[in-house]
Parts: sequence; C-alpha cells; structure tokens
Amino acid sequence: MTQVSALPATSPIPALPNLRDLGGWSAHDGRTVVTQRLYRSTDLRSVITTAADVLAPLALRTIYDLRSAAERTALPDPTLPGVTDVPLDVLADAAQAIPGNLDKVLEDPTLLGELTSSMEGKAGDYIAQTYRDFLTMDSANAAYRRFYLGLLGEDSGPALFHCTTGKDRTGWAAASFLSLMGVDRDDVYTDYLATNDRLLPSLAPLFDKFAAAGGDPEVLRPVLGVQKSYLDAAFASLDSEYGDVATYFSKGLGIDAAAQEQLRQRYLVG
Repeated sequence: MTQVSALPATSPIPALPNLRDLGGWSAHDGRTVVTQRLYRSTDLRSVITTAADVLAPLALRTIYDLRSAAERTALPDPTLPGVTDVPLDVLADAAQAIPGNLDKVLEDPTLLGELTSSMEGKAGDYIAQTYRDFLTMDSANAAYRRFYLGLLGEDSGPALFHCTTGKDRTGWAAASFLSLMGVDRDDVYTDYLATNDRLLPSLAPLFDKFAAAGGDPEVLRPVLGVQKSYLDAAFASLDSEYGDVATYFSKGLGIDAAAQEQLRQRYLVG
C-alpha cells in the first residue's frame, strides 16, 4: 500500500531538488519508516558556500559520501561543524562506470559524446550493468556494509548520503534500505523514480547547453535521469546472487539477521 505522504512533491531545500527524507513509508508489518533520521541527496555543489546554514534544519551529524576519490578531490564536501564526513567509494573497482563520471558531464555536457562514443548508443545498458555490479563488486559491498554499520550506531544521526546526482549509488542505498525495512517494492520504485521529476527539471540549463552545442538533449535523459530498468537490473542481480534481501544483507554485506532486525528497530516506528 502506497503511503502517498511519504514523498512530498518538492525537496525541503529548493537548492537541493533531489533531496528527500527516506521516512514516512509504510512497512509490511504495519510500522512506518521514521522521519527526520535519514536523507538522500545529490552532491552539495549548489550549497557549497552556504551548506552550514542551508542544512541546519536537518540537524545532520553524519554525511556519507558515496563518490570516488577523484570526485571528492574535485569537489570536496563542505566541512560542517559537528558533522562527520564518511567517504565510501562504491565504484572504486569500476572507475570508468558512467555513474562515477557524471561530475564531468555536469561541468561540460558536451563530454557526454566522448563518454558514450564507444558504447554505440547503449549507455543505458552500461548503466544497468553498473547496477548489477552494486550487488557483487567488492568495493560496492564494502561501501554499503560500512554505510549500514554506520546506521547501526557506528556513526551518529541524523545522516545524509549522496553521490554526484543522487540517483545511482544513492539510489541503490535508498532502495536496499527501504527494502530491508519491509517497504512495498512499488513504493521503493516510487522513491527511486522521483529523481526524474525532481532532478531533471533543475538541469534544464545543462540540457540547453548540450543542445546549443549540437547535441540531442534526449541523449542526456537516460544518463542524468533514472529508468525502471536500472533498478530492475539491481534487484535481478540480488535475486540471482542471493535469492532475497535478507541473504543479500547477510552474505553480501555481512549484516546478519540480528543486525538486520536491529536496523528495523532503529528505523521503524509504530
């Protein structure tokens, strides 16, 4: 059953249009994911000089940065008083993956042609493969394991997690979290696909710049947005490699059944 109120129409911080609270969704056992405890977002480039003031209402204590070392070097997270920044390089084992290079596209969308020239128009297929890799790649499993250990109490909350555009590495973190909480799969997809309604309109100037340079703006959509097929690929990989969500957490991430239940106790109310 969809909890419509779990996904407000807009971000609570307009400068971060793809920011959202992961709370409010109904779980299968009748409880609800707690609000104001865990947030997903894009990187913080749009608030880099004002982050302390802009993010103050979230009362953050930890930020999980799912980007690569190169992405963090190019655009470090701002240093915020009382907030611990935890770097988690999900794609360390796949440095050329498209999701790990979106920072370059945001700076210069014409680079997308170079990025995809060898892919023969199959950028979406390559992105879907990256989603499969989220379930099997050592760097991804290590990063997501540390993320969940943090949520278990290794770090303080409230917490925010992000990559560059807040849709792929961040998308799987959110989808796996909501799945573990027992949120209906349709609602997991609703949260995931909201990126297209929130992020893409904010990137209109980038689409215009790409068109002015002679590019087809439609080429950008599967790269800068999300598709159901991407998350389908991740869940198909989960099913084939592990069989179910609980086994993914226990065997893939080393988060055993007791720790999984502890996470539910921490993040479900009612």
